[in-house]
Formats: sequence, structure tokens, C-alpha cells
Amino acid sequence: MVEVSGPRALVRRLWVVNAPMVATVVVGGLFLVVALVGLVVDGRVITGQPAWAKPARFAFSFGLFAVTLIWLMSFARGHARLVSVMSWTAVFCVAVEGVGGTWAAAEGTTSHFNFTSVVTGTRILVMLLASLVLLAIGLVTVFLLLRGRVEPPALAWALRLGMIVVTVSMVAVYLMVQSTPAQEAAADLTGEMPYVGAHTVGPPDGGPGWPVTNFSTVGGDWRIPHFFGVHSLQVLILLGLLLTLGPRVLGPRHRTTLVFIAAGLCLGLTGVLTWQAHRGQPFTSPDSATGIALTALAVAVAAATTAVYWHARTLVPGAGR
Repeated sequence: MVEVSGPRALVRRLWVVNAPMVATVVVGGLFLVVALVGLVVDGRVITGQPAWAKPARFAFSFGLFAVTLIWLMSFARGHARLVSVMSWTAVFCVAVEGVGGTWAAAEGTTSHFNFTSVVTGTRILVMLLASLVLLAIGLVTVFLLLRGRVEPPALAWALRLGMIVVTVSMVAVYLMVQSTPAQEAAADLTGEMPYVGAHTVGPPDGGPGWPVTNFSTVGGDWRIPHFFGVHSLQVLILLGLLLTLGPRVLGPRHRTTLVFIAAGLCLGLTGVLTWQAHRGQPFTSPDSATGIALTALAVAVAAATTAVYWHARTLVPGAGR
């Protein structure tokens, strides 16, 4: 008897609609489960955090990003073969990241910046390549979405602008993989550089950090602007979806303008956080310059949002048409 309801039937229907998305959820979910089990049974610590904390974060983050990306590709019309290739490539990239992080944690070593052997160096380069391929897929998706027509306009621009912010946030990754002054000084003495790059600016990696994310609380941290930039994509998409539901006083142009304002906020916040990290300043301890920049950004966004609502209300009752 064919099952017409229940979890299995739901998975079958979703597989028919978007098989790569389902595959990404399964692959990312499996690596997340492995990492969570590791957190429970393995008490080892790597650079100041539980050995399996980073694989767990990567499984969730890369899985979420890939699912979002594959969903975005479903809006690209007339490029079925290209979309299929990119979607399955995204699944493969998530698997590569999962294998790399799990492998390193099982060995009790770091998965990034680690060039202590041919194996560890190759592993990090392959993982970096996988993340760059995901970014390239995202950029091609933006190009396809810019060429195509997505309705409503607010959602269309949320998709496009979200990927632009993600791309800009990759600047933090570039800065992250540059050698630090301490690493260069050590290399001058020994002639070797076993570790290249760091998350933290100022103190070495492994110091005090936030719960779960391990973002540094004693120095700058490149992961913070990267985190905000990458996940701006989900925030903007959610905003675009919510704006399609109302309020009715807003017309299509007002809703699209609000998406642009929100994208400006995400882009500005990513920029300020990158600047803050570059100066070796903890996110939780902003100085007056950072405070002024964040305040100016907040005031500009609030003023622009208020202006949009004010203009929409002057057009009532026609604004909701």
C-alpha cells in the first residue's frame, strides 16, 4: 500500500519538487548529528573550545546557506540544466565541508589555518575551495535572478541584494586567511609557518569567547562581520516575504524601497564590524568611534524607514493598490 501521508510521504514529495534541497538537509543534518554526539562523548578542547563545536556550527551554517541558495535557484527560469548542476554542486560542497571539519575534530586538530603537514594543508585548501565554489554559485544565481523576472519585486530585490551582501562579507574571509604579524615573526626565526591566518585580531586564537560561537571577547574577530554578512541573506529574504503580506498602506515601490534600506543596513553593519575587527576591538567593547558609526547607521536607517511610511500614508487609500 502506498503511503500518502506521514514523514516518508512528505520527503518523497519534497524530493520530487527539489531533490538537491532535500539532499542538503540530509547531508548537513547527518554531519550536525555526528558533531552533537561528539560534543557529548568527547571532552577534548581545541583552541579554547570543545573539539566538536566548530564542526557543529559549520554543518548548520553551510547547510542553511546551501538550502537557501538552492531555493533561490528555483526562481531562475529557462536554465534548468545549469541550475541542476549548480544545485548538486552545492550539495557536494556541503559534504566536503562536513567531511573536513569532522575529520579534523576526530584527529583532535584544527580544520583551518593548519599547514603542519601535507594532509592538513590539503584539507584546508579543499575546504576553502568548496566555500569559494559556493560563493561562485551564489554570484551566478544573482546574475540569473537579475536577468529574470521574480515576483513580487520586494522579494526579488531581497534575493539579489542578499547575495551582494554575502559577497561583500567574504572580504572578512580574505583577511582571515592572511598571515598574522606573530606568525610572520616566528617564520623569520624558524623559516617555517605551520599556521597561516587566524580568526582573532590581536590576541591568539583560543582565548575567551562567546558561548556557542566562540567569537573573541578580548580582541577583534573576523568571524563576526562574516557571520552577519552571510546570514543577512536569510534576514532579507524573510523581510521580503513578510512585506508581501502587508501592511496594506505600503505599495510595491514602498516595499521594495524598504528592502533596499534593510540591505543598506546589513551592508553598513558588515562594514562597521569589519572595521572594528581590523582594529583588534572586541564586538562587546566598542569604542566611541565604533559607537558613533553604529549610531549614525541606525539614525539613517530609521529616518529613511520613517520617510517611506510617511510618503505611503500621504497616498492613502491608493498606496495599497
